[in-house]
Parts: sequence; C-alpha cells; structure tokens
Amino acid sequence: MDRTSVDWTGPMPAVTTPFRADGSIDERSFADNCLRLIADGATGVVAGGCTGEFWALSHDERKRLATVAKEAVGGRGTVLVGTGAVTVDETVALTRHAEAVGCDGVLILPPYFVKLADDEIVAHFRDVDAAVGVPIVAYNIPGNAVNALTPAIVSRLADLDRVVAVKESSGDWNNYYATFLAVHERIRVFCGPSSVFGVPAVDLGADGTIDCFPNVWSPGGLDLYFAPAKGERARAAEVQALGRRLTDLFTSGGRTLYPATKAAMDMMGLPGGGTPRRPLRPLEGAALAGLEAGLKDLGLI
Repeated sequence: MDRTSVDWTGPMPAVTTPFRADGSIDERSFADNCLRLIADGATGVVAGGCTGEFWALSHDERKRLATVAKEAVGGRGTVLVGTGAVTVDETVALTRHAEAVGCDGVLILPPYFVKLADDEIVAHFRDVDAAVGVPIVAYNIPGNAVNALTPAIVSRLADLDRVVAVKESSGDWNNYYATFLAVHERIRVFCGPSSVFGVPAVDLGADGTIDCFPNVWSPGGLDLYFAPAKGERARAAEVQALGRRLTDLFTSGGRTLYPATKAAMDMMGLPGGGTPRRPLRPLEGAALAGLEAGLKDLGLI
C-alpha cells in the first residue's frame, strides 16, 4: 500500500466522545455529531482519537465507538478510528476490530509514557503492520505521546505495507514541513493543528486536515482546507485568523482544549458535547464565563 491505495482527502474532523451524566457514552449524540459534520461538508471523521478522549475509554468502549462511527457515517465519508495503545497486542486487537466492522482505516500513535529508541518505535509499527489488513495513519503528537515520529522515522514508516498516511500534529511548522517533504510522494500527509497553520499546510500540498475545531466551528473549520484548496485567498486568511483566535481562547484563562471544546458545543446547542471524563473536568466559574465571552466576541454564539 501507499498514498494511491486510498482516496482520502479534505477535512476529516476529530470528533468528541460525548458522555452521559452516569459516565456512559451517549451514542446518539455521537452519531448526530458525525452526521452533522458530514452534512456540513466534512469528507470523513476520526473517532476515538485524542479529541475523543481515547485514553479514558476501556478497550470495549473503544471498539464500540468504532462500530457506532461506521454505522452512523456508512458510505457518506471516510471513517478512521484511533487504535493506538502501549503494547503491540492491544493495538492489534483494537485495529482488527476496526477492520472487522468496516472502518476505512486506523490512526495509530506510537506507544506512550515509556521513552523509546527510534528503532523500537519503528519495530512497534512494523509488528502491528504485519498483523493487520487495514490502512494505517501514523499519528505524530509528541506533546501527548512523549515519543515523536520525527521526519526520519515517518520516512521509515512510509516503507511499511499498511502505512498510507501520517497525521502530523507536532504543532511545529518546521517539523510539519520537513515531514511533508520527506514522505508526501509516498504517503498522504494530514495537518493536525489546522487552526494554527492549516492554510499554509494546504498551500504546501497537504492532503487534508484532522482537527477538533470543526466540532464547534463548522463549516468554518472545514474551510481551513476548502478555502485554500479552491484558491479563495480572502476566505482562507479570514478562517486562519479566526482559527488562531479560537486556539488561544480554548487554551488560556484556566482552560484546556478538550473541556473547552465540549463546553462550547453545549453553549451552541450542538450534539457531541457534555461532560469530559476524569481526569478532565468540566469548565466552571471564570474559565467558563471567559469562554462564553470569547465566543460571543468572535461571533460564534
């Protein structure tokens, strides 16, 4: 397999996992959010990734989320699901389930917490690659995973049979740029922090974007891909500027990204919000009030 083995392109939002008051997954709200984003123009969805709070889900819940995502979206768009885990066996089990229920591909980050050598990271992906039959998106998010998929490592992963794409979410433009140059002729490259530099990434040739902000900002967040892809320069500049302001709002004033995303969705009456799972905590007090004020200032509520 290589970049020509799939036709994935465009904005594929990383969707939230909504929880009920008792902590269970609200499958209806999750499905409704996926369908809303597809209706707004998303070319697919990514379920059970970092935005989906995969680290707080049991393996059974992660498998169920993959099933619900595929059932909801059907053939309306690409369905990718996060299956990364610390061990090879766990990653393979989650990936095989995603394949069995018909997901189009999986998103796999390197093992997290334990610091690995480059060869160990590559060996992890090689072992998973050899044991599954579904296309793989390698996921670089070193701020969360500890282990970075450097451009050199991604270049090695691009030679594996099942790796067809990379989601580059380092947040470092120079690293994104170097990764793109190293592998874009062999595998597809998706920009993670599109709210920060999605437009220049698409101008460079990114195949698509995978970001959390369309959950609260659609179709505007989708235009971080569509506007530059269509050559709409004024619109591209507008949405990139707003994306940066949203990023600052969601990550300042005592706020972190995922609780802020869910709180904003609730304020806007959108499906998919609700309470984050501990250790994340719902916004309250000044942090919540500041988010509401900021959204009003940006004209989103």
